Amino acid sequence: MQTGENTQKPGHRWFAWQLPRRIRRDESGSTAVEFGIVALPFFALVLAIMETALVFFAGQMLETAVIDAGRLIRTGQAHQQGFSQTKFRDQICDRLVAMFGNCKSNLVIKVKVLTTFGSASGTKPIRPDGTLDTNSEYNQGKAGEIIQVSAFYEWPLFVNKFGLNLADLGNGNRLLSGVTAFRNEPFPW
Repeated sequence: MQTGENTQKPGHRWFAWQLPRRIRRDESGSTAVEFGIVALPFFALVLAIMETALVFFAGQMLETAVIDAGRLIRTGQAHQQGFSQTKFRDQICDRLVAMFGNCKSNLVIKVKVLTTFGSASGTKPIRPDGTLDTNSEYNQGKAGEIIQVSAFYEWPLFVNKFGLNLADLGNGNRLLSGVTAFRNEPFPW
């Protein structure tokens, strides 16, 4: 064979119309293309799962902190130490870790005396315009009275697109709450 001659088998000619068929059979970049198609929904789903888990974890932390701090009222320690609303809020915030960065300025506390356990309310203090009602109250009651302790924290959300939106406030944030009700022990003071 001489150089420059056609090296294909005799009788086999290459035609331009065969090029699309050869390209269709070539699968060398298909994995990258498939990943490009699936990547955005996949990462959106992973971020949404992580944020949902974080919101539930933070809500559980707030609930536990409210129960623990409420025990100070129930046992009379808050009465004995002369707790104010600020000092009680500090007790809750001290039980929360760094996830609640500005807890002392953003935590809304409602401590009130109830007539019966049936009158306890779990409603969130959200105004009709979708904002948090930041009016706090603090009445730790006397020995033997029924007390409801509620704490509310506005949690910022980051993944609120792609059909997943945990927001329940008008500004796109989630309102976390911790509530407990109990009867004060018969402390002598």
